[in-house]
Formats: sequence, structure tokens, C-alpha cells
Amino acid sequence: MSSSFRFGHAAGKDWQEAARLCLAQLGGPPAGLGFLYVTDLLADHLGDIVEFFRQRTGVPHWVGTVGIGICATGREYVDEPALAVMLGEFAPDSFQVFSGIKSNNDLGLIRLKCGERKANFAIVHADPQNSEVPELITGLAGKVESGFLVGGLTSSRRRNLQFADKVTEGGISGVLFADEVTIATRLTQGCSPIGPKHVITQSQRNIIVTLDERPALEVMKEDIGDALARDLNRLGGLIFAGLPIAGTDTGDYLVRNLVGIDPARGLVAIGEIVEQGTRLMFCRRDTASATEDMNRMLASMKKGLYTQPRGGVYYSCLGRGANLFGPDSEELKMIASAFGEIPLVGFFCNGEISHNRLYGYTGVLTLFA
Repeated sequence: MSSSFRFGHAAGKDWQEAARLCLAQLGGPPAGLGFLYVTDLLADHLGDIVEFFRQRTGVPHWVGTVGIGICATGREYVDEPALAVMLGEFAPDSFQVFSGIKSNNDLGLIRLKCGERKANFAIVHADPQNSEVPELITGLAGKVESGFLVGGLTSSRRRNLQFADKVTEGGISGVLFADEVTIATRLTQGCSPIGPKHVITQSQRNIIVTLDERPALEVMKEDIGDALARDLNRLGGLIFAGLPIAGTDTGDYLVRNLVGIDPARGLVAIGEIVEQGTRLMFCRRDTASATEDMNRMLASMKKGLYTQPRGGVYYSCLGRGANLFGPDSEELKMIASAFGEIPLVGFFCNGEISHNRLYGYTGVLTLFA
């Protein structure tokens, strides 16, 4: 395996201990770019942590964020002080760190180039409290040549901090790559459809009145089955709305929460504003279907690669991880089983970014070939 990527990850009683343990694992020659993910228990020390690694490694450029949970090759860290660090060697003009995109106006002011070359792809972190983020993701994706972003929304019980050579917050930051950097990326869904696609025939903002000209709740009850239909209190965290993405050749869909049901009027409310004519299907979240889709995604990526990956990043929903696959880092172990002990870091997100959209309940894996 190429030594151009290396990584370290550790928990500790404080950030200094975790940082020293990570540093001891890094070793090797100088690198051009560092990825760093920090559990939110250490968020107040983010600036000190970044400076520690900058000084000790000599790596000048750093990107990353905080998460309620973080991950590395074969391992998840949640609700404990922990760090995951990866160093990658890239040509100086093949990447560009950026920050400061908080509104549409900023998109026109940021220099989205790698040296003098156009940016082809970007890894990004975004603030979940900025209501413009979904629109900014679409806008930024439209400014890179491949049209592809990957990343996630910061998850934190403290401040939603990111860093892109400096600590920042409130918008989107990350790193752009030129087309010479070979990247493979795929998305895995955490929810699977349980019924056919329906057409929303009447709606009011996020409230679905009718599906296929029938009361929305009546249609939903048919799809979820008699047992759940008799006890609608069980639907939370189990049943979701899926919105198929028009034009995709991979069958992708956006998963949105059920936020309300009106049995008297047969209404269903979801966490997305929808319009008449939009297609919708109901989905179920369970371990078996999520595992099956994860294995499908990993097999697809492995088949498409001609070399062993040098390293990677993984962004997974907070609702996945131990909540879906169990407490023994099974989600990350599946990736390690497919690709070996390659350097890999990431975090558990408030929403996942893939291509030009914001997803939920997904995992986004990106590998450097």
C-alpha cells in the first residue's frame, strides 16, 4: 500500500492525551493536507488541537469538523473525548482549502480553483443552523466540474465548529480537488422502500392530503402493513417518507421524517415541503435492509476500482452507527472488511452531502485511488 496516506485515532482523558496517541501513529514523511475529526466533547479546544498537529507534523493545510461521534478504520468513537487524523500527500496545486461560504453572495466571491486549474470535486463540512445550506450545496456543486460534493453537516451539542486552515463556523468550508486527484464515491441508504411509488395529488407545504387521489394516511397504512397500521405510535424512527430523485440512474431517493399524522382527516406531514405531482414512497429503517444496502455499495465500489485505495473519508448519519448496526463499530468494520486497513477517517453527521444534495440516514464513502 502507498505510504502517501497515513492515519491515527485515539480516545483520551483530555485532548492532549488523545492528540499524543494519534501523533505516535502518524510517522512517515511530510504531507500536504490533513483531515481531522474531533468529538464534540473537545469542541472548545478545537483551535489548540489543530495548532498542535500543524506544529508537530509540519502539515500546513487542515480541514475537518466536530461530531457527536467520529470514526476511523474499523472503529467508532461516540460520547468520549477522541480524535481521528489522516494525512494525505497531494501535489500543491492539486487542492485548495476554502471557507466563508455563508450565503449565495459568497459563492460568487470565493475563488474556486486549485492553483490556476478549475476545481473538479470538493469535500465539505456545513453548519446545520444555516438555513441556506441546502441551496448553497446545490450552488457550490454547480461550480465544480464534476458537479460532485461529498461531506456532512456538523453535529455538536456545543458550537458547530469547522476548520479550513482556521477555525470557522456558520457556513460551508472544505477542500477542492483538481481532476488529477482520482476519487471514487458512493452513497448507501439506511432506509428501504416498503411500497410502490405514489404521486402526491394534493398537498399544503409539507402536509400531504392525497396520494394517487386517495387520503394519504389510508395509502400509508396499506404500505406499512396491518400490524403497524393498528398502532401508529410505533412509526417514529421506523417509517419514513422517501422522495425519489428524478433523472438519477442509481435509484437514489431523499429520506425525510414523518412529523405528523391526522387520523381524522387522513393527513400525513413530512419534513420537507412538497408539491403536487411529486413522487413519494414509504420506507422502513432496519438493520437488515441497511446492511444489505451497505454491502451492495461496497461491492459496487470495489468492482469499479483498479487499485487498492490509498485512503478515504466516511460520513454517516447520527441515526446509523451503533443505533442501527450495533455497539461494536459494525458499520466501520464492513468498510474495513471490503478494503482492508486503509487509512480512513470521518464523522457522524446531522445530514450527509452527496453530489449536489443533502441526504438523511445515509452513509457516504469516498476513496482516494
